[in-house]
Amino acid sequence: MDRRKSLMVGAAVLSLGLATVMLPSPASASPLSPANAAPDTITVSSDMLAAMERDLGLSADEAQRVMALEYAASQTEAALQESLASEFGGAWLNDQRQLMVGITDATLADEVRAAGAHPVLVTNSLATLDAAVDTLNSGATPDASEVYGWHVDVTTNEVVVQAAPGATDAALAWLESTGVDSTLVRIEVSTEAPQLFYDIIGGYPYYPGNSRCSIGFSVSGGFVTAGHCGRAGTSVRGHNNVAMGSVAGSIFPGRDMAWVRTNSSWTPRPWVYLWNGSVRNVTGSSEAAVGASVCRSGSTTGWYCGTIQAKNQTVNYPQGTVRYLTRTNVCAEPGDSGGSFISGNQAQGVTSGGSGNCRTGGTTFFQPVNPILSQWGLSLTRA
Repeated sequence: MDRRKSLMVGAAVLSLGLATVMLPSPASASPLSPANAAPDTITVSSDMLAAMERDLGLSADEAQRVMALEYAASQTEAALQESLASEFGGAWLNDQRQLMVGITDATLADEVRAAGAHPVLVTNSLATLDAAVDTLNSGATPDASEVYGWHVDVTTNEVVVQAAPGATDAALAWLESTGVDSTLVRIEVSTEAPQLFYDIIGGYPYYPGNSRCSIGFSVSGGFVTAGHCGRAGTSVRGHNNVAMGSVAGSIFPGRDMAWVRTNSSWTPRPWVYLWNGSVRNVTGSSEAAVGASVCRSGSTTGWYCGTIQAKNQTVNYPQGTVRYLTRTNVCAEPGDSGGSFISGNQAQGVTSGGSGNCRTGGTTFFQPVNPILSQWGLSLTRA
């Protein structure tokens, strides 16, 4: 049998999983306990607890207990990896959140039990599997449309290579070229082609057609911005020149409002960029009063603040009249259009236009955000 055929046979065998043997853990074995977790070292925010309830179905008390157990497991895993050395076959939590530890030598089972974990006899050490991944990493990179990635799966004691549907032969050919022992590897057909994700952040630049404007606020499915930045259907690129999507709705003149529907590469975030490496959370869109402080983020001038001077402002631009704007003494310049106006953590609106600049000062008008949300039934992304 030639090597290519042996690889295919190996892949078929490995699809059933490498043999692992569960070793019994007597009732006298010491279980992992939250008491080992040093809970005073674990800080759990209300946001994290809420997310765990939403995504994992855990109450706050359950989440606290789970994190304490998981912390204890991480400490035990680290200690056993050091003591078992080359016989360590990896560790994982099973569905009951019990710590399972792979060993290549059955005589080490009592040591694992004494640490409060459950021993599993495996064929390959973690070092062997990691070395196989290192070899795959150092070889020629496969076509990203055929091979999506590769990783160590400690639960089955093998390296898994994810191949696109119909690309198993290509994955096998690549694997053969790397020289990795095929008995260590399972080819897994996957429909989940990975792609990079980018954040949608208020104040960041974006490019509608041949122009540059600024993102206002993230909404479900995209972001809001100024209407004069582009008509409906205009293609949009992000700050990194990656395609974002297109303008889904736009009104100008009369109002100065628009929203961009983004593609799956872009993730709406409840943030406004402060142009100092940090962001401000957006928690709502309650309208601030005349005289209130307000700040603006834009891709030309960055972050500037001032006060709200008037509402229900009509502005007679040369390009057309716009009504229902809010007047401020915050400066702005071309390219800041569409950017975020925020008071505290409350979204106020998107930059429309004005006069002056950020060297001598000036007047800037913004289109209030709530009418934009209402116009297209959008939901503001909130922290």
